[in-house]
Amino acid sequence: MDLTRLDPVVWRNRTMLLFDRIPMPVAVCDVYGSVLLANPAMAAEWGATPGSLRGRDVLELFRPQEATQVERIAQALRLRHRSRYPVSVRWDAADGVRRHGELTADPVSDGPDGTTALLVLVQVLGECPDPAGPPAPPPVSAAEARILELVASGATTARTARETALSVDGVNYHLRRMSTRWGAANRTELVARAYTLGVLKPGVWPPRVTSAE
Repeated sequence: MDLTRLDPVVWRNRTMLLFDRIPMPVAVCDVYGSVLLANPAMAAEWGATPGSLRGRDVLELFRPQEATQVERIAQALRLRHRSRYPVSVRWDAADGVRRHGELTADPVSDGPDGTTALLVLVQVLGECPDPAGPPAPPPVSAAEARILELVASGATTARTARETALSVDGVNYHLRRMSTRWGAANRTELVARAYTLGVLKPGVWPPRVTSAE
């Protein structure tokens, strides 16, 4: 079979079929990074169709971790260099997971006179750990911490007053303040909120606060 005599339309159809079946995210962009064509794997990262990504800035979809990498690509394109340019990127995928990977931009053209497009491939390297972690528990004073520990252990107001060298009114004052801050209607709810907010350590008996001012 003489491949050189195949109709250009046949070549185009076969190329598009291969493009669509590539399992990694791939896009063709103009020299400014605007998506011209995206394959289904690229669109799947955003829970979208390939056509809906047309016109999107690829560096807004996949955020570079270092601006200097993008600057090097821009300079190379101005100088008409034709090397492969990797960029470390992160993005928030459609499933809500933040991922990281490597985006590679390959300048391509129909002739030697200049670059007409960029072939962009994204290699998914994994998921990003949550840098923030769980929120810090709200601060409590030393007196509030001790009162909270005693109340959580089932101590009465009178016993809590004796243990903390406060009056009954003093204990109730601190309990009201914490209840107001955390929106608790009663002591049972106050203790539950303290565990939910991370003020009281889970799985510890007798109850202990995480930290106190």
